Amino acid sequence: MAAQEIRNYTMNFGPQHPAAHGVLRLVLEMDGETVVRADPHIGLLHRGTEKLAESKPFNQSIGYMDRLDYVSMMCNEHAYVRAIETLLGIEAPVRAQYIRTMFDEITRILNHLMWVGSNALDLGAMAVFLYAFREREELMDCYEAVSGARMHATYYRPGGVYRDLPGKMSQYRESPWHKGNDLKRLNAWREGSMLDYLDAFTADFSKKVDEYEELLTDNRIWKQRTVGIGVVSPEMAQQWGMTGAMLRGSGIAWDLRKKQPYAKYADVDFDIPVGVNGDCYDRYLVRVEEMRQSNRIIKQCADWLRANPGPVMVENFKVAPPKREAMKEDMEALIHHFKLFTEGYGVPAGETYAAVEAPKGEFGCYLVSDGANKPFRVHLRAPGFAHLSSMDAVVRGHMLADAVAVIGTYDLVFGEVDR
Repeated sequence: MAAQEIRNYTMNFGPQHPAAHGVLRLVLEMDGETVVRADPHIGLLHRGTEKLAESKPFNQSIGYMDRLDYVSMMCNEHAYVRAIETLLGIEAPVRAQYIRTMFDEITRILNHLMWVGSNALDLGAMAVFLYAFREREELMDCYEAVSGARMHATYYRPGGVYRDLPGKMSQYRESPWHKGNDLKRLNAWREGSMLDYLDAFTADFSKKVDEYEELLTDNRIWKQRTVGIGVVSPEMAQQWGMTGAMLRGSGIAWDLRKKQPYAKYADVDFDIPVGVNGDCYDRYLVRVEEMRQSNRIIKQCADWLRANPGPVMVENFKVAPPKREAMKEDMEALIHHFKLFTEGYGVPAGETYAAVEAPKGEFGCYLVSDGANKPFRVHLRAPGFAHLSSMDAVVRGHMLADAVAVIGTYDLVFGEVDR
């Protein structure tokens, strides 16, 4: 009897698969359990952000930036706001620059906590997810304290930030879930200002990172799933335009905070962690160490902000609204307030590109103005888009289960990939 011909088969991985994180559709050509070819389909979360931004006054699109990479909200705002500031020829006050630096790093920790929890969950570890969200909630309180929103803050503005840091943190109230000694423990950090709260958080956080590492770093199963999987050579990382942990995990110490400093990164002390082998395990180690470095930066910024009060918005009434007191006494100030929030302001004609070292890599905003009150063109450089493009090259020859580890280590959020 003649041997039957064995043919490859095609399967859809996602978007319904839990490890596809909701909206990734990966068409895999399989030879048994081995991936022969991977074709990522990205058009499942298209929001038209770039075109929407071209139809609205500059300030009204800041909130759209939060919703791109919805785990790295303020970092997205930072790139867009910096592009506007470059065209306007203005610079935020020093205190606002330190606040931006601090919140960029708070955002980096928020992103990496989500990543380490969801990536561990993809590979079968449940506890890390619960641990990571415990600290994530504490930092989300800082977002809420400055903006009123726990995720989409719209806190950065051209010329500074929306308002100064609050002098008091909100406290938990007694409820069926929080009472007695538990309530006292939860409110212990909240007796003072937001900077006092961050002092307590930074003093405690390194011990919490130790707990994540205790669960994963030397875990035999975790290492079997990640060591030697999804190896990206330094040459390959550069050819595919990788940035962030994907590039640094391959041993290249490229970080915009060091190479092209912005805000106050040139004035704070931190190190750039790099990997050796360029595999999933190295990228995990890089992100864990980045959380520790971000913690250092937050502490330095909090110390500076406590010692140096000052304005957080430029005294330029073309872009900054007048004070409430002025509006009560001066009709011209009131008219200007309404004009600013409805019509906006014209930005001198020109083009610019502003980039920040977002948690996932280089997030950039290419902005073209024709002198009107809204952008002529907005194009966003999303790190996840470049990383996802390399999926086929990285997962070929791996097993199906290894594709899950690779997707997890890419740290994809489709709001920015599909825009």
